Amino acid sequence: MPRIQYFVAASLDGFIATSGDDLGWLLQFDGFEGGSESYESFMADVGCIVMGGETYAWLMEHEPGKWPYPSTPCYVFTHHEHAAPPGSDITFVRGGVTEFADDFRADAAGRNIWVVGGGNLAAQFAAAGLLDEIILSVIPVILGDGKRLLPIQGPTPPLELTASRTLGRGIVESRYLLSGGTS
Repeated sequence: MPRIQYFVAASLDGFIATSGDDLGWLLQFDGFEGGSESYESFMADVGCIVMGGETYAWLMEHEPGKWPYPSTPCYVFTHHEHAAPPGSDITFVRGGVTEFADDFRADAAGRNIWVVGGGNLAAQFAAAGLLDEIILSVIPVILGDGKRLLPIQGPTPPLELTASRTLGRGIVESRYLLSGGTS
């Protein structure tokens, strides 16, 4: 059964970006052993992408004119006006994640839905009981502060570890099902 997944990297102390949205600490690990295979395997099962407006703006700022997901439908939750890059399949939306869940599933066409980037959006999915799985790559860097992995009011019920493996350069990738997630 298709899942709504949060595929994400975080520092050892649980941050996905610095407070100023800097990802240099993460980008220094580009090309690590096993990273490409993990991402490509994950993306092969993704039928729809959902991201927050800050993540979208970051992509547009750091990769102007390039859209990394040209053949995948994408929803961007934002309160700002944006233009979609040529060749993209992007729908800009406002509102709660539950309002659009059926649209995500329809566009995913039986494949998984990837919640990209921001912990705040992933937290909305978790709070609504829609987040099925977290696929977390822990990067061996300590940031001290920044944007939290999943800024929810916790604690959660115990998550179920379904897989874990060590990738290159000390990175550990773990897969967790949330309570009620599909198996």
